[in-house]
Amino acid sequence: MASRGEAEIVVHFPTMHERVVDELGRRIVGGVWEPEHPLPVEDLLATEIGVSRGVLREAVKALVAKGMLRVRPRTGTRVLPPEHWNHLDRDVLRWKQAGDATALLRDTSELRRIVEPEAARLAAERAGPDDVRALYDALAAMETAAAETGRSGYIEADIAFHRALLDAGGNRLLGSLGRAIAIALEHSFRVSTQTPGAVEASLPGHRAIVDAVAAGDPTAAAAAVLTVVEAAEKEINRSPGISQDPG
Repeated sequence: MASRGEAEIVVHFPTMHERVVDELGRRIVGGVWEPEHPLPVEDLLATEIGVSRGVLREAVKALVAKGMLRVRPRTGTRVLPPEHWNHLDRDVLRWKQAGDATALLRDTSELRRIVEPEAARLAAERAGPDDVRALYDALAAMETAAAETGRSGYIEADIAFHRALLDAGGNRLLGSLGRAIAIALEHSFRVSTQTPGAVEASLPGHRAIVDAVAAGDPTAAAAAVLTVVEAAEKEINRSPGISQDPG
């Protein structure tokens, strides 16, 4: 049964290497192998998955780079605790979405509260004409998608808006963060927009953000972003995509 807030994820992998990385990553996030426990013997695991030992070794190297596995002589390949993982890695985010969607929604909301208001302050102080235009263009795409039947493209436009906001302050680390958490934002927006009226209600808040950035008002920009984030949290809690706990 799907976990709270979980959406079915279907991913097609062009290479065997990617498929094996995905299989091992899902098992690690899903708790099939406990932290500090060794993976099964290489020959057995390769046979079970149906790949050569060479393909398995390359997949293990990829997960070592993500901070999920450690390989040492004599002790073999062991799973590292979650605090070692790169939680901004796109694959790790996707595996967390599939395995513990509720925790990912919580983490995403908390990160947005910490980062986006200050990013909006920077944007209001530093944004140039091109940055403001990018925000207005993303807002226009949101409004257009919201008016269409099925609202195709709304979530993509919403993600583009928030990435443009992180870019607008001229801080390259913030811009990279926006690209790194795109999967987490997509999951959050997909849940928060399922409530009837949520999409229409979010548009004025997004316009307030752009207007504040365009006016060079850092305080208003930060406040407008926080309002949007808080509204999204409320929509997530009452969304049909979230199974409500009894009582």
